[in-house]
Parts: sequence; C-alpha cells; structure tokens
Amino acid sequence: MGDRLAVVSGGGTGIGAAVTRGLVADGFEVLIVGRRADVLLSAAEQISAECGRPAAVSAVTADLTDPAQLAGVVSAVGERTVDVVVNNAGGYLGGVTDTLADVAAWWRANLDANVLTAVLLTEALLPALRRPGGRVLLISSIAAQRGGAGPYSAAKAALHGWAYDLAAQLGPDGITANVISPGYVAETEFFGDRMTPDGHAKRVAATLVGRAGVPDDIAAAVRYLASPAAGYVTGQVLGVNGGSVLGR
Repeated sequence: MGDRLAVVSGGGTGIGAAVTRGLVADGFEVLIVGRRADVLLSAAEQISAECGRPAAVSAVTADLTDPAQLAGVVSAVGERTVDVVVNNAGGYLGGVTDTLADVAAWWRANLDANVLTAVLLTEALLPALRRPGGRVLLISSIAAQRGGAGPYSAAKAALHGWAYDLAAQLGPDGITANVISPGYVAETEFFGDRMTPDGHAKRVAATLVGRAGVPDDIAAAVRYLASPAAGYVTGQVLGVNGGSVLGR
C-alpha cells in the first residue's frame, strides 16, 4: 500500500496498540493520539522498532474532549493526507448517582470520553481525509446492542447513528464510515482490576466459539475495513464478539 497515513486514538495500549501494529504491517505510517505521553511514546518506539521502520509510528498527546487540543493533532498531520481515522479512545467511566448533579456528571463524562472524542477528532481531520479512498472507523461495544452499562452503553450506541450520518455525508467523496463493535476482549485495560475469574468465565461461556477475544481480533477487522478490499462497505456495524450477540 505504500506509506499511507492512519491516525489512531487511544493507540498506546490494548486494542489501539494492536490496531497500530496491524496498520504498520500493512504499510501505513501511524500517528497515535492519547492523553498519556509516556505510554504513547513507549508504544511508538516499540512498534517502530519491531517493524524496522524508525518513523513508522509517531505520537501526539492530546485530550480529545478539549477542542483546543485538537490543534496539536492537526499540526502533527501537517500537509499530509490522512487515509484512515480509527476512533478507539474511550472506555467505561464509573460514577456516583447520589444526586441528579452526580448523574449528570457521570453521563457527561461517558458521553465526552466515547462520543465527543470521536466527533472532534473526525471533524478536525475531515479536510485532510483522502478523497476518494478515505476511511473513518469507530470502535463501539457490544454494550451498544445489548445494554448493561448505562451511560457507556448509550454513548457507544450513539456512535452507530452518527456513523450512518457520516456514511451519507462522506459517501459522495468516496470516503467510507463504519463501526466495529467488539465483544469481550481480554488483555486490555478496560476492566482494570474489576475482572474476576468468574466474570471472565461467564463472558467466555456467552460466546459461540468458546474463547475471549484478543486485541488482534479487533485489529484484523480494522485492517479489512481500512483496506481497498472494503471500498464498497459503508454505514455498517461489524460485530466482532464470538457470537455472543448475533447480527442485527
């Protein structure tokens, strides 16, 4: 594919790091974006060293919920054309519900982390997206389809509706927009110290394939949707969940 450019939010660990490795293997240069400079720089150095391309991965630190900080991402892209945007930043943020103000803060935090980050990054990079051939990918969650996580479920579901709008808006320019909806993926920071052996076993038992997902499963879906082979796929939600939620 040559030296094409992908931008991956939350690219320093877990699914984001696996996506970055996969895109580098496919010939992309990757700009990873996140809030933790040390984690991003370490990932950029390690992945670049692994592939033997010193400049394969670069990093920019930004809080994507802050519109002012998107200028740093745009500056890092510079005059280059962006081929792929992978909106992977986000996660479940816990909160208290003692008062309505607490509820509002909890919901806003999850909507900001999972929706606003994707909206602001995508909007900031729209002028730089390749026309035709650009790709916008949103990483959602099985929670968007089956619930169970309150504001996190709602936030991830919001990405689905927005992806349909993006697909309609960008289709005439030859840009596709799709959602990848992971099920249970082990080997990430998502659960922190909340995952128990029993919780893991229950989530594996809920699949049809009898195993947990791993970050490379999600990266494989990204690599397909980012490739020329997926040029006729847009406005879709691709479930990667081992059959724990069937297509709908």
